[in-house]
Amino acid sequence: MSLPHKMNLENKLSRQLSGIPRSGIRDFFELVIGRSDVISLGVGEPDKATPWPIREAAIRSLEKGQTSYTSNLGLESLRVGISGYVEEHFGVSYDPKKEILVTVGVSEALDLAFRAVLDPGDEVIFHQPCYVSYGPTITMAYGVGVPINTRLEDNFTLRAEDVEKAITPRTKVIALNFPTNPTGAVEPPEELEKIAALCVKYDLLCFTDEIYSELLYDQAKHVSIVSFPGMRERTVLLHGFSKAFAMTGWRLGYACAPPVLLEAMMKIHQYCMLCAPITSQIAAIEALKLGATAYEPMRQSYEERRNFVVKRLNEMGLNCFNPGGAFYVFPDVSCTGLTGREFALQLLEEHSVAVVPGEAFGPSGATCVRCCYATAPDLLVKAMDAMEIFVKKHRK
Repeated sequence: MSLPHKMNLENKLSRQLSGIPRSGIRDFFELVIGRSDVISLGVGEPDKATPWPIREAAIRSLEKGQTSYTSNLGLESLRVGISGYVEEHFGVSYDPKKEILVTVGVSEALDLAFRAVLDPGDEVIFHQPCYVSYGPTITMAYGVGVPINTRLEDNFTLRAEDVEKAITPRTKVIALNFPTNPTGAVEPPEELEKIAALCVKYDLLCFTDEIYSELLYDQAKHVSIVSFPGMRERTVLLHGFSKAFAMTGWRLGYACAPPVLLEAMMKIHQYCMLCAPITSQIAAIEALKLGATAYEPMRQSYEERRNFVVKRLNEMGLNCFNPGGAFYVFPDVSCTGLTGREFALQLLEEHSVAVVPGEAFGPSGATCVRCCYATAPDLLVKAMDAMEIFVKKHRK
């Protein structure tokens, strides 16, 4: 009896998946794992633990034995809290019974939204540089991503005129993320209003990921596109607890949307996820009760760190605009003659400082690197000192 041929597993994979690259962030950090000597400006998460009252609420829930499933939509008490929080911060009200869905992070909510509305070939306009999941998530939903490059000379804001040029009869969604990961850009309200008018004019949906909305600087106030006339009925507002409340590992986000869209998203959620973890949901209720008292001290600290990092990067000769939100800077390193990837790899090799190559966030970021300044201030000083030496050595 002859042995069976060895199965070619590559041929068994989905063709839809074959064109999707691995996350550039995760690929790069495979190089860092296990190295205790590295100062990391790479991972986009706060350096502080979740505030104690939030952790304590979770501990108490476990002591009470609250370990069951919840409603697919999430705990009603949490949805009521989200409704009040969103109305206060975004100026739009949602019915907690049928317009709010609690998800496993904003990433799940974004995936649900795309899968709920896209048919094969439908186009989604989004801006680049952007968070690494946008393009692949659109592709996995059988949509076609249409990236629009934003520019350093515009402080990486999105021009409405560029959006209109990209609209075709196949366009179904405009996806936004302001403040933006990786640039920290904040979209001017007057430009948001123009994009909102385009959504209405061309009858388009808008998915807006506002996970960094609490982290604004220079006394700026957040403005959401959903607050403009005609937008509530066509918008999926995506938000969560990871960034402002330092709850990245709790994996808790939510979506607010009109009932028809939310019901479609919920159907996918109930079959693939069922519900978000109850312990995280109970912790989130406490986070909403604390509100700004939980995140304002961290926001103030991030603003001080941003000011320090931007000043140092520009002093060493890297072109770095002053971002208005989030906790990232995105300096252009082309003065060194290196690409962003070469810069990141050599900086790690020569000085044990980790930053993320800008190409991970789209081709338009190829000459840049992303630095997360939600890192301990003393480590930021050491990292900037090392980068200054590195830039002096390699400057052309």
